[in-house]
Amino acid sequence: MVIAVGWAVVTHRDRSRATRPTTTTTRPVALRPSPAAHAIGITTFRVGDPRRTIRLPDGSTVPRSFVVAVRYPATGPAGGVDVPAAPPAAGRRPLIVFGHGFDITPSPYAALLRSWVRAGYVVAAPTFPLAGPDAPGGPNEADLVHQPADISLVITRLEAGTGLPRVVRGIVDPARIAVAGHSDGGDAALAVAYDSRFRDRRIDAAIVLSGAEIPFITTFRFPAAGPPLLAVQGTADTINPPRATQLFYAAAAPPKYLLTLFGMGHLPPYSTAQPALGVVERTTIAFLDRYLGGGSAREIVRAGTVGGVAGLRADP
Repeated sequence: MVIAVGWAVVTHRDRSRATRPTTTTTRPVALRPSPAAHAIGITTFRVGDPRRTIRLPDGSTVPRSFVVAVRYPATGPAGGVDVPAAPPAAGRRPLIVFGHGFDITPSPYAALLRSWVRAGYVVAAPTFPLAGPDAPGGPNEADLVHQPADISLVITRLEAGTGLPRVVRGIVDPARIAVAGHSDGGDAALAVAYDSRFRDRRIDAAIVLSGAEIPFITTFRFPAAGPPLLAVQGTADTINPPRATQLFYAAAAPPKYLLTLFGMGHLPPYSTAQPALGVVERTTIAFLDRYLGGGSAREIVRAGTVGGVAGLRADP
């Protein structure tokens, strides 16, 4: 197995790799601001875990820490986007923690993350300390095994509210939490939602965008019942081949959904490629609304079924 530098050539994905009950409890409906009615606020904070360390290129170690960018529905000029430290809109909101891919930052996913905020969600996007292009000594994909714990740490900090910028203290509803991620970030999201070695039972739903089971470790095992799953995969993705998504989707218990993007590759449908990006936005929001807000499975199917662009397989 070769681990290449650069998100476009992550060769470990060429390997073949191999929920919650169908009756779920409906949670309170999420507040859904109109895109024209609220600004999107943004702030950042650094989170650290003194129990874990990072090895630097010179062989020394430092406590593990990383920066988290949080976008949230905010008051302010209508249509304002990424307004620094804008006052938050009223009410506690569902939380989504998003994991980025290898040798990249959360920035290319900004349009998708903003669409979730416009739908009423708080979106926290950590920059994993050894996965981005600015990592000391360059990105190290072997650090992927530590990213599920990073996601859990972000949830803990936002739940507690202590040591955070004032604008994001108390804005998260701890009873409504989702994880999402793309590529290696999708691997981390899948693991923290389902794998017994990493599982965080606070998670209520998971979205895996062109992800797979974490490599470098022994066989992934799904629980008999876990949070609802939405998997998304492009048919022309050569970095995370469709079979990688099909294998973990088949192993997961219902409720689960598989959104297939026809002719799409690895990153564009989650960053810039229209109309696929719009389908991903609408389908992920319908999924989040169903399992964090009280929407319907029918809306997920409607959003993900677009002739010539996308198809949806549903097992609700």
